[in-house]
Amino acid sequence: MRLFGLVQDAQRTCTPVERLILICRELGQLPMLMPFRLVAVMLTCAAAMFCAVSHAEPEPPSGEVAWRLLDYLAVDYPSAVVDGAVVDPAEYAEMQEFSVSVRTLLTELPPTPGQTDLIVQADGLIEAIDRKALATEVAGRAHQLATDLLAAYPVPLAPTRPPDLALGASLYAENCAACHGATGLGDGPGSQGLDPAPIAFADMARARQRSLFGLYQVIGQGLDGTSMGSYAHLSSDDRWALAFYVGGFAFDTTAAEQGERLWSDRQDVRSMIPRLEDLVQTTPDALTARIGEEDATRLVAYLRRHPEAVIQSRMTLSIAREKLAQSLARYEAGDLNGARDLALAAYLDGVEPVEPILATRDRALLARIEEAMGGLRASIAAREPVSEVRAQADRIGLLFDAAERILTPQQGSRVSSFAGAFMILLREGLEALLIVVAMIAFLRKADRPDVLPYVHGGWISALAAGVLTWAAATSLITVSGASREVTEGIGSLLAAIVLISVGIWMQAYIHEKLSSALSKRSAWFLFSLAFVVVYREVFETILFYVALWSQGAHMAILTGAAAAILTLSLIGWALLNYSKRLPLSQFFSYSAILIAGLAVVLAGKGVAALQEAGLLNIHPVSGVPRIELLGLYGSWEGLIAQTLTLAVIVIGFLMNSRRAVSRHGGA
Repeated sequence: MRLFGLVQDAQRTCTPVERLILICRELGQLPMLMPFRLVAVMLTCAAAMFCAVSHAEPEPPSGEVAWRLLDYLAVDYPSAVVDGAVVDPAEYAEMQEFSVSVRTLLTELPPTPGQTDLIVQADGLIEAIDRKALATEVAGRAHQLATDLLAAYPVPLAPTRPPDLALGASLYAENCAACHGATGLGDGPGSQGLDPAPIAFADMARARQRSLFGLYQVIGQGLDGTSMGSYAHLSSDDRWALAFYVGGFAFDTTAAEQGERLWSDRQDVRSMIPRLEDLVQTTPDALTARIGEEDATRLVAYLRRHPEAVIQSRMTLSIAREKLAQSLARYEAGDLNGARDLALAAYLDGVEPVEPILATRDRALLARIEEAMGGLRASIAAREPVSEVRAQADRIGLLFDAAERILTPQQGSRVSSFAGAFMILLREGLEALLIVVAMIAFLRKADRPDVLPYVHGGWISALAAGVLTWAAATSLITVSGASREVTEGIGSLLAAIVLISVGIWMQAYIHEKLSSALSKRSAWFLFSLAFVVVYREVFETILFYVALWSQGAHMAILTGAAAAILTLSLIGWALLNYSKRLPLSQFFSYSAILIAGLAVVLAGKGVAALQEAGLLNIHPVSGVPRIELLGLYGSWEGLIAQTLTLAVIVIGFLMNSRRAVSRHGGA
């Protein structure tokens, strides 16, 4: 009951991130079993990491109300005035009222250099409506004012991920169909007697003028003077799902099928809508001016049904190119800090979003891009000559060309999806498997089956905690490229610290009796080790799989995952059986060395991730290759961290040996 009350209070008083941390802390205080308390502590740490590098969904600026009214004016004015004559007096009066409201709202916005021009445009819109101008003129004025309004007062324009259309259908049936009708014709049983009547989403004339962003705004804020209330209580993801669903009513399945072929075959069409932000702002009428009415209708029909297609072909590397060019310009102008920040943004905003997909298709190319962009940031920090920095930027551009060819939808296949799913899980799971198997074999050798539940509890809890953390991170906060890298970096360093301790402890067991080596405290230590090493891999694996899932070929992905699980199981079985044949002292020596070696590798990986996030500088070491398997990334920072890790391990091993000699000598 205490926790339930806490959740309610947190919902009223805390930000989403604060809410997550508070609840996790409370879990750690509850009188429950020790494993769950430890998991709660781990989750609190994870939440704190996200808090430091992520942000909650921003509150919508007041300018959104004006934008919503402008969108409504552009769409509904043709039903009020035709060829300079009023055909619907009530609708026309509403148009006049809304145009005046827009001007009032603009005057109430915080002062900006562009505010005066916006008010002048609003006056022009009022005048055009008063003289009953043609619908094309009013729509043009409204759309232009809306565009300039967003430029002067930016608002969140797009969903963070492709909306769930199945969710949209469910939300529509629950909240909208009663008035707007099951098929969006505005003929639901609740529409009787409403004035004005509910919008008919299936009306093509209206649909051609309306953007998905406009629908999203109306859903969130309602519409004054109508029966349309606000659904702001729905989450942003829910509102976007609903907007995409209703935005597709006017477009049939045949057009969508034709649009799929158009999207797949023509690069120029894909370049028109490279991001979800572009998709939600685009109207069919705007596309008509560029590709013709038929193709515009087909394209909109397809993309509103399949927004994931934009992500699949999204050339976020164009963002990387843009920021890279800006970084070079700043460097040439002598702005070192600006150049460094933009070079980092080129990676985090432009490369990081496509990293999961690129990693499944050409991991070697991804490694070359990461290395080249790290080298560029290092050159900027070292104040290298402009000619050298420019040459590095040109080499990165060639790597981007190769990556964009790989990222095209045509390069995705069932075979590549299977291979990607298989290799991701096998690669991410192998390190954790080695540690968990070593602990299980250790306990069997020591004839301590009573401690095995601690190990199994650790890795099972890690799986659950990883899924919960990912769910919280994707629903409560925005996971940026930086947050992913920081999370990976801190997780790797934390795992390295735990592994150092365990490696020294296991090496000490060679010289200790079982009773002293496997106390109750040691059992919980094994639990924490299993938790940390598995938890570290789970979150990253899920993110890779989410990206891969958006590419389609779901059966191939599931098959690849199943094959990886089977392979990992066979490896684990083989290692456990091999360990039975090893002499006891030899086994513990090998296990300690394995764990210590992995600690050195993770130290290098942790530093590299923090460098990619921009939290640590990069000082390249000439002649040192990049070998991810060994945690080598060719920087002094990484080498120093690995050297210190190795030194601590060696010192620990030597101290264990000396204590053993002293005890035996004393005896």
